[in-house]
Amino acid sequence: MPELPEVAGLTDFLDEQLRGAVVTQIQIVSFAVLKTADPPFSELQGRAVTGVRRFGKFVSLDADGLYFVFHLARAGWVRFTDSPTDIQLKMGKGHIAARLAFSGPAGPLGLDLTEAGTKKSLAVYVVRDPYDVPGIAALGPDPFSPGFDVDALAEILGSSAQQVKGLLRSQSVIAGIGNAYSDEILHAAKTSPFATAKSLDRDAVLRLYDAIHSILGTALQEAQGKPPSELKDTKRSHLRVHARTGEACPVCGDTIREVSFADTALQYCPTCQTKGKILADRRTSRFLK
Repeated sequence: MPELPEVAGLTDFLDEQLRGAVVTQIQIVSFAVLKTADPPFSELQGRAVTGVRRFGKFVSLDADGLYFVFHLARAGWVRFTDSPTDIQLKMGKGHIAARLAFSGPAGPLGLDLTEAGTKKSLAVYVVRDPYDVPGIAALGPDPFSPGFDVDALAEILGSSAQQVKGLLRSQSVIAGIGNAYSDEILHAAKTSPFATAKSLDRDAVLRLYDAIHSILGTALQEAQGKPPSELKDTKRSHLRVHARTGEACPVCGDTIREVSFADTALQYCPTCQTKGKILADRRTSRFLK
């Protein structure tokens, strides 16, 4: 799933490529992708893109006061081209969920929203205000917003009995962090993914705050200037524990372990994060604290 750094890199790329381009055609190809009916998506045609902005993991294209907003979910991605075709796509066929065509200063441009797999979660909204999108309206603070300091994080943690892994992934609590970067952040902070948020002392809160900014900050730098076709590989190449079950921890050399759930999994280092304890799989046992 694309998270804050990849979505930020994608947003910057699209802003650079599409600002000033005019929407010439929109094809909604997936039955389920469009979540709004008013205003109709056809009203975007003929409007110029005046900017592209990120809200958490949402991308918002401003088309002269009307907004095309999308969330890529777990298996969605973007395909951008400066050599688009004018083929009319068939509804419900293939991996393309939506296709946008633009007329740019240097020629035609094309943007496809794609989604792999059978579970369809990619979402598109056409709205008059980005905050009309329920997921955007419900977002918590962005980790890089001015008000998100260590005291703000301490207040968030201190008021929650949730496990810290789940809390970091909750978009209504902190915007933009998903499964992969929460693993990376907790590893850097030397914190168990199953520690209760309000149980963290001041030193642990400081480590977590620093890890959020160091992990996401480094990933943002790596994503900057990359085209969409390179962003996924850039992310994978810099992960130290996520999706690396069975490999050696790059910090201590211990074996990276995994806890699996019904539709996802997390990875962690026992030595770095849980004082050597192996966390039990929730499907068969209670969590070890």
